[in-house]
Amino acid sequence: MNYSPIREFFYNCRRNVNFVVGFLMILSLILVAIFAQQIAPYDYDEPHKQDRLQAPNSTYLFGTDDFGRDMFSKVIYGTRITLWVALLGTSIQLFLGVVVGLLCGYFGGWVDRVLLFITDVTWCVPGTILALAVVTVLGKGLTNSIIAISLVGWASYARTVRAKTMSLRTMAFVETGRAFGESSLSLMFRYILPNIVPSLIVLISNNLPGTIMATTTLSFLGLGSQPPSPDWGLAISQGMNYVHRAQWLSIFPGLALVYTVLGFNILGEGMRDLLDPRLKGL
Repeated sequence: MNYSPIREFFYNCRRNVNFVVGFLMILSLILVAIFAQQIAPYDYDEPHKQDRLQAPNSTYLFGTDDFGRDMFSKVIYGTRITLWVALLGTSIQLFLGVVVGLLCGYFGGWVDRVLLFITDVTWCVPGTILALAVVTVLGKGLTNSIIAISLVGWASYARTVRAKTMSLRTMAFVETGRAFGESSLSLMFRYILPNIVPSLIVLISNNLPGTIMATTTLSFLGLGSQPPSPDWGLAISQGMNYVHRAQWLSIFPGLALVYTVLGFNILGEGMRDLLDPRLKGL
């Protein structure tokens, strides 16, 4: 049988328990988000005033809140917000981190010193405090909270890309491209960046849970999603007002958050085992 790297990769994926379990967990979230309207029995903001603070039962699987809204529907629709946070937050962090990291690692000199100083300052400031400061400037809202978290979290990508770029810029294939008159932009994005992609995939899968948790924290503090959004962090915050008589208001959004973060963590472990070259021989 002819050797195929793609065939070998998928074979290793099937043998990697962490990857399979994490992939199935995240796939289930994606399917729930896509078919939320079909799965949820009610709209997430549909009130049933006669059924306020109902405990979980056959009609309302996760109970109802203080307005009689179905908690199961809120949790289902909240999946869309969580995945949107993961997608948008990661995209912004990745863009900033890759651009800064490539510039630092490729050019070096004063470019590296200036951008690395900015990166280190961002890296050193406590993330939650810096995010709170950014949200204070931009204002409340889910999109603003995602931007705030992204402006804090890009530094880890920049440092990784910088280190990889510095080790690759003197490689023979880069020198060959330079000898043929390739521009610096072409060398960075056509020659160097593709060789960094495996490390970026691992980094993304490991950083996603932190992005989700940080954005959820801002929503919990009232700085992210605003009512009547089905955001899990907001739902947990509102449920704290009834924690002694309606614990389900916080328990079910909390369990959904734990499931999501655990899924991304397990998937990240599997991706690291598959793609991190330092672990291939272990």
